Amino acid sequence: MGDSKRRHALAKQQVVEALGLETAGGRLQVRWNDGAQATPQGQMAFFIEFLTITGLFAAWLANCPLTYGSPNGSSLRDILGTWLMSILSGHWRYAHVTAIRADGVNPQLWGMSRVVSEDTLRRALAAMDEATGVAWLNDHLDRTVRPLLKAPWILDMDVTVKPIYGRQEGAVVGYNPKKPGRPSHAYHTYQVSGLRLLLGVDVSPGNATHANHTLPGLLALLDRLPKEQRPQCVRGDAGTSGEPTLAGLDERHVHYLFKLRQTQNVKRHIERTFFGAGWTDAGQGWEGKDGQLRLHGWSRARRVVVLRRRLKGEVLVADDRQQELAFIEKGATIKAYEFAVLVTDLPHEILTLAQLYRDRGDAENTFDELKNQWGWGGFTTTDLKRCQLSALAVALVYNWWSLFVRLGHPKARLEAITSRPLLLSAVAQRTTHAGQQHLLITPQHGDAPRAKNLLTTIHGLLKQFKQRAEQLRETTVWQLVCDHLIETVTGFRRGVTPLLPPPPPTLVGANCGF
Repeated sequence: MGDSKRRHALAKQQVVEALGLETAGGRLQVRWNDGAQATPQGQMAFFIEFLTITGLFAAWLANCPLTYGSPNGSSLRDILGTWLMSILSGHWRYAHVTAIRADGVNPQLWGMSRVVSEDTLRRALAAMDEATGVAWLNDHLDRTVRPLLKAPWILDMDVTVKPIYGRQEGAVVGYNPKKPGRPSHAYHTYQVSGLRLLLGVDVSPGNATHANHTLPGLLALLDRLPKEQRPQCVRGDAGTSGEPTLAGLDERHVHYLFKLRQTQNVKRHIERTFFGAGWTDAGQGWEGKDGQLRLHGWSRARRVVVLRRRLKGEVLVADDRQQELAFIEKGATIKAYEFAVLVTDLPHEILTLAQLYRDRGDAENTFDELKNQWGWGGFTTTDLKRCQLSALAVALVYNWWSLFVRLGHPKARLEAITSRPLLLSAVAQRTTHAGQQHLLITPQHGDAPRAKNLLTTIHGLLKQFKQRAEQLRETTVWQLVCDHLIETVTGFRRGVTPLLPPPPPTLVGANCGF
């Protein structure tokens, strides 16, 4: 009876406060329903179910190193839940947390009591010890990705630059090809090729872009992986093929494929091989030729592959100092080429090596998505510690969301700019009746039937995995999810030939220098 009276009083108040608006479609009565529990991201409930059933969210909370001495502090669940919701919503500033504070549905579904303020979130990250916080987030990156490493895979190492526009710690002028002279941070990353999953990220000052700053994280990652889960190959762009990197991989018996900078010694090697015989097809108009080269600083000679491709049409030669241009028409006696030189210890033919390196270009798509569609372009604070923690947290939520979407759409990867509006945005209102919670979802996407089908598929799979895990008892839901993704996304089944079969034992000994 009390609830009925309150609803009646609320309805009378809404009538009194109603406004009559004159619109092109006619007069409209507008009322505010302040007491309703609604959200603009009504389909987030499916992602909450995904992290709940797999146990990923509970484990993330369980060993978080953040502790408060005061009983008046915000709960750990409220802080981490706010952080997760903000990242998932595509925010790139702590101030954007305000946009989700009026959500009346999703915080309760995460088990939160409230959404904390941006200042509370900043202070919480400042109170966290950097070493234990980084170890905590790296541990959960491992827990998320390592069950997927049963299939043969390739590790891409690279560094990307994040421009900084304030006076932050580590904001130093360094290598910045798009905005020269702009202070920046350097993000050293290690990712699973093809799946576009991150295994780690190290944030350094802007002048620490050299491969020697990437190497410690790479070796630490390889050392904590069991031998059967180590990559078939490590790939990297020009500048990553120094002796410390190559020697570290040789010592761990991990193959590598790197591009060489065209230094004077590399150019001399190109000159020696150019007019010789033995050029073979390398695909997409390229030709390749094998050779041996020992650069200054290398401990021994290594296999290098020179790739060349003839340029078509006219060649424009520019002199910046004299501001002169010259067009060269290529005839029968003049041919123009572009070159690339690879260093590797893989035993495969040139065509395979060239294609493997071309596939490395997909790593740039990961950087583009993380910096422009997730929070890597922001969450900047005065101290470098919180930038490191936020970079790892964004990578973790990015991995969770990527695998969630792949569970319903295994044939192709959907980037966040497509998948978030499709699978999150929907007006939803939560009601309670007979002790049960109900969520009424009103889709807002033009492809709403597709979203409904994908989310229903994911829900059905999770339900099956939960039942199987309860029956088997020796496995977990997350292991079953990963096994399903390995088979449906990569097509890998145990007993098939790996992507990069190991070389003969004699070749391993020769390459490793033992």
